[in-house]
Amino acid sequence: MTDIAATSPVPGTPLGAGIDHRTRRLLEAPILPLLIRLAWPNVLIMLAQASAGLIETWWVAKLGTDALAGMALVFPAVMLMTTISAGAIGGGISSAVARALGAGRREAADALVLHAVAVNLLIGLGFSALFLLFGRRIYGFLGGSGGELEAALIYSNVVFAGNVLTWLMNGLASVVRGTGNMLFPAVVTCVGVVLLIPVSPLLIFGVGPLPGFGIAGGGMALVAYYAAGAIAMAWYILSGRSPVRLSWVRLRWAPLASILRVGALSALQSIQTNVIIAGTTALVAAHAGVNAVAGFGTAVRLEYLLIPLIFGIGAPMVAMVGTNIGAGRGDRALKIAMAGAGLAFGVTELIGLAAALFPQAWLGLFSAEPAMIETGSAYLRIVAPFYGFFGVGLSLYFAAQGAGRLFWPLIGGFVRVVIALGGGWIALRFSGSLSGLFAALAVAVVAYGVTVFAAVRSGLWLR
Repeated sequence: MTDIAATSPVPGTPLGAGIDHRTRRLLEAPILPLLIRLAWPNVLIMLAQASAGLIETWWVAKLGTDALAGMALVFPAVMLMTTISAGAIGGGISSAVARALGAGRREAADALVLHAVAVNLLIGLGFSALFLLFGRRIYGFLGGSGGELEAALIYSNVVFAGNVLTWLMNGLASVVRGTGNMLFPAVVTCVGVVLLIPVSPLLIFGVGPLPGFGIAGGGMALVAYYAAGAIAMAWYILSGRSPVRLSWVRLRWAPLASILRVGALSALQSIQTNVIIAGTTALVAAHAGVNAVAGFGTAVRLEYLLIPLIFGIGAPMVAMVGTNIGAGRGDRALKIAMAGAGLAFGVTELIGLAAALFPQAWLGLFSAEPAMIETGSAYLRIVAPFYGFFGVGLSLYFAAQGAGRLFWPLIGGFVRVVIALGGGWIALRFSGSLSGLFAALAVAVVAYGVTVFAAVRSGLWLR
C-alpha cells in the first residue's frame, strides 16, 4: 500500500471527478466562512465533552473537600486521555484521512479506519494498565495523601477500568472529522452529555432502591457516556453514511505510520500541557495544602475547558490544512492557519478577561471554602488575562497536525514547560508566595503562543 501521506505532485492540479463533495469544499470554499461553519458544531461537541467532567465535579463537590481534592488529582490524568485520544492520536487520524482524501486515495482512507481502531485500543489498554497498577504511586507523587488520595484512587480505578471506551469513541469520531463532517460527532456528544446530567447524581447519591456509589458513581456515569458514544460512532461508519468505510484489511505499517507519525509527536504536546498542570499541582500541594490544591485544581479547569474549545476550532483546521497539503496547496494551508489562530485568540482572550475580572463566578460553582476561593482567584487574576496566547499556540498546533509538521509547536511547548515549572519553582522558593508561581505560568503561556505564531507566520513550519 502506498503512503497515504503522499501529496499530489503539482499545486493546483485539477480535482478528480471522484472526489467527495466534502473534500472539494475544503479545497475551494472561502476560508473563514468555511472554518466557522465547520467549527461551531465541533466547538459544541468539545464543550459538551468537557462539560461531562464539569458535571462530575459539580456533583462530587457535594461529597466534601477530600472528594473535590481527589478529583483535582485525577483530573489531569483524565484530561490527558481526552487530549491524547481526541487531539493527539485523534488529530493524527483526522490528518491522515484528510490527506488521503485530498490526494484522491480513497482505498487508503478506508484502510485507515481499521488501523485507527487498532491503534486506539492498544494505547487505551496500555494507559488503563498503567493507572490501575500504579495509581497510588502516581497520585501520591502529585501530593495526594489521606482522604483525598483514597478518593482519587476510587474514582481513578473506575474511570481507567473503562478507559478503552474513551479511546474507541474518540478514535472513531476522529475518522469522521477527517472527512470534514463535524456535525455527527457533535450531535452524539451533546446527546450523551444531556443523558449524563441525570445519570451522574443517580449513581453518586442513589435514589429509592438504587444505592449510591459515592465518587465511584461519577466514574461509572462517565464510562457509560463513552460506551454509548463509541457505539454511535461505530454505527455511523458501518452504516455507510461516511465517505470512508471500514475495510477489513491486513494491518500494515504504512497506514499505522501515517497516524503515529503525527499522533505520537502530538501526544508530546498533550503530555507537555498535563505535565505543567500536574507539576504545578504538586508545587501547590507542597506549599499550601489541600484547600489550595482544591482551589488551584478548580481554577485550572477553566484552562482545561479552553482545550476542547480550541479543539473545536482546531479539528476543522486539521481537515482543511491536511486536505490542502495533500492537494499541494501550501499557500491556502497557511491562510487557513492564520484565520484559525485569529479566531482562537479572540474567543480565548474574552474568556480569560472575564475570568480575571470575575473569578468567583467560576469558583463559586464548586465550593464556598474561603482558602479554595482565595487560591483559585489568585490564579485566574494573574494567568487568565493571557489565555489568548494559549489559544494562538494550540490552534496553530492543530494546523501543524494537518500539515504533518509538528517541530515548532513542540518547541513552543517545551519552552512553556521550562518557564512554567522551572521558573515557577524558583519564584515560589524565593518569593514564598503562590502569586510568584502563577506569574511564571503567565509568562510561560505568552512565550508558547509567540514562539509557535512566529514559526508558522514566517513559513518555518513547512520547511
